[in-house]
Amino acid sequence: MYVIAIGWLYVTLLMAATEANLTAGVLTFVLYGAAPLALLLWLFGTPQRRRRRLSREVIDDAVGKDDGADTRRDQ
Repeated sequence: MYVIAIGWLYVTLLMAATEANLTAGVLTFVLYGAAPLALLLWLFGTPQRRRRRLSREVIDDAVGKDDGADTRRDQ
């Protein structure tokens, strides 16, 4: 998926380089390339972020349980 993203940024960079002035080139690159690509990568990355968060929660629950092996001072 990242190869497609890199290719799209390359194409939009070349489109921006052919614009008449700098402002139009920057706007072309940002509005046709970087902003839509960032949104697309964020949306497609949502399932991976969800899986990573759930695995962290499972690990935190397993590590955080008190098994009684830690001796504490009586109160």
